[in-house]
Amino acid sequence: MSSCVPTRKIVLPCAVNQPCVGHIVCEIDSRMARPDINRSGEIEVFVRVVEAGSFSAAARMLRMTPSAVSKLIARLEARLGARLISRSTRKLQLTPEGAAFFDSGVRILADMAAAEREAAAGAAPRGRLRVNSYVPFGQHRLIPLLPRFLERYPEIAIDLVLTDNVIDLMEERADVAIRAGPLGESRLVARKLGQSRLVVVAAPSYIRTHGALQTPADLDHHNRMGFCFVRHVDGWPFVAAAGEALIVPITGNALVSDGEAMRLMALSGAGIARLARWHVEPDIAAGRLVPLLEDFNPGDEELTHAVYVGQGKHLPARVRAFLDFLVETVRLS
Repeated sequence: MSSCVPTRKIVLPCAVNQPCVGHIVCEIDSRMARPDINRSGEIEVFVRVVEAGSFSAAARMLRMTPSAVSKLIARLEARLGARLISRSTRKLQLTPEGAAFFDSGVRILADMAAAEREAAAGAAPRGRLRVNSYVPFGQHRLIPLLPRFLERYPEIAIDLVLTDNVIDLMEERADVAIRAGPLGESRLVARKLGQSRLVVVAAPSYIRTHGALQTPADLDHHNRMGFCFVRHVDGWPFVAAAGEALIVPITGNALVSDGEAMRLMALSGAGIARLARWHVEPDIAAGRLVPLLEDFNPGDEELTHAVYVGQGKHLPARVRAFLDFLVETVRLS
């Protein structure tokens, strides 16, 4: 329990024949700065106020006085320099900053609870692991590996979501997201899982119908399929015969939401696709897809990372175990 600096008045919740909830905070009526701020207690009180819908309901839940709860929230807002709860109406209403702080607070409290459980159990990996992955990797690499992971760590339960959308890990409460391509600026920590050369492919049926390609210029007469989300490159890069780099715009009659949908469209003969080699290697080996314009391929690679919030020694054991397992087992080259 954090100690309160005695100044003018100290009121403890246990002063009225109630159990002391010292892990929350002491109510202080003082103008002096308090050096031992109990941040976890402040977060817990704030989260309970939001969940309960009022200061008085939260106070009953926490066995505190409404005054103690109100002063604690006011002190938290003063320390953060931001209004978290609007007091202009009778109904409790969060400000945008309050909504963001609530989402983070829920995550922090859950991680603290998980850390305590793991510490009490000798740091054995356990609990629910929330994983988000881009679709091709999830279907072709991750799902086939999960039985091994779950057999190795039987006390971990997996929540898996596959999407090529870039999610906010805090908002979605995901522990790990697996992403392809270059990483943008963020506070997330990344572990590289591998890389794979990109390749332009089409089905033999498409080539028979629309003709073979000799140079990138021939793409002007072919259907180049693209994605319906923003990509980091607005076209396909090639190296021309003279050695100069060129970009061929993506223009076609098909836009898809993810790489696996793109692969299936190419297999059906709908058009030409550009995908990571690891993703279509079995199709190329079986003759279902044919690499095109390899003499003009610039050799650029698509990287795959696992991203997460927090640093290594502070990670829950379940997250650390999953990241180590991915590095150990994933092969994309």
